[in-house]
Parts: sequence; C-alpha cells; structure tokens
Amino acid sequence: MILRPLGGPENHWISFELQGTKSNRLALNAQVKITDGSLFQMGEVLSSGSYLSQNDLRIHFGLAAATKVDSVEIGWPSGTVDNLKDLSANTFYSVVEGKGIVSAEQMRPVQKKQNR
Repeated sequence: MILRPLGGPENHWISFELQGTKSNRLALNAQVKITDGSLFQMGEVLSSGSYLSQNDLRIHFGLAAATKVDSVEIGWPSGTVDNLKDLSANTFYSVVEGKGIVSAEQMRPVQKKQNR
C-alpha cells in the first residue's frame, strides 16, 4: 500500500533551535514569543515530559495562513533578551544567545576525523 498526501489545508509553521552562551547551553527554560499582526504565541524550552523521557528541545509554532512572523522575542534564562524581526514561515532557525540567527553548522560543528 502506498500512502500519499492529497492536499488539505496549506498551513505554515516556524521552528527555533536555541543555544545559550551566558545561559545553559541547551537553553532550558528559555521563552520564545512570536507575533504576527493579531497572532501571539509563546513557547518554552523544556526537556522532560514524563519519567525517563525527553521532549524535543526545538520550539515549533503553527502559523495557519501567515507566511511570516513580524517579531520574535527570546527571553533567555540569564535574563538577556534577543529580538528578531520579519522571519519567513516554513523555516527552521538556529539562534545563539547574543548572536542571533546562525547556520546550523555553527551550532553543531562537525568534528573532523583524525588519521592515525
């Protein structure tokens, strides 16, 4: 059996992966607030869901028909706040505390193998 999507609502989304510098590296307890016109949503980086489990540390927001987000406010556990403006929908963003948006490679550098 082959299953394939046949359309449906074309809703949009935006996702953030955070990394602390002054705060803890995993950005646990960081709060992200997004605003687009009358749309306001808030999410928090949490690690646990139940006994012996862990949630995804990325924050994901559904945007319905919105194709961009006007502003994003990230409240880091250290007390600092980063503000981002005019972000496109349907994108994963990597954000480092105090540096803003960076490439995924900058957050998770790949180590080269050493020849022996």
